[in-house]
Amino acid sequence: MTRSEITDLIQRRTEALNQHDVPALSLLYSADCQVESPMAAGLLEGRQAVKKVYTALFEAFPDITFTPDTLLIDDHRATISGWLHGSYTGGFVDLPPSGKPIRLLAVIISTLADGHIVAERRIYDFTGMLIQAGVLKAYSPPTG
Repeated sequence: MTRSEITDLIQRRTEALNQHDVPALSLLYSADCQVESPMAAGLLEGRQAVKKVYTALFEAFPDITFTPDTLLIDDHRATISGWLHGSYTGGFVDLPPSGKPIRLLAVIISTLADGHIVAERRIYDFTGMLIQAGVLKAYSPPTG
């Protein structure tokens, strides 16, 4: 893939994510893709598994958006970093809804071939997300 084709694919993923367009998102991945994600608690295999995770994400955070800030391209790989913003309304790993907002730095490393994402590693502070969403309490040691 050319640099321009890679840039276009990453831009289409961002647009589809921000529009919560699960069908469009899933078609960006190869049928036998592999995705590592804290939200999926490990490795996802195949387009259908990716589709399920995006569906769960949009149900739990119905206003979630991704604002990219850096895109690095090296040969057939692309790394994008940016910020996820949204409010937790529930339905995620059976945790109660809080309505609280999250703001989370995310890094997505993608391997690309034949116009598709064939492998992806998503990196973000999953524990921090749960704390911001109000479903996990952070320990604060006593002062004094």
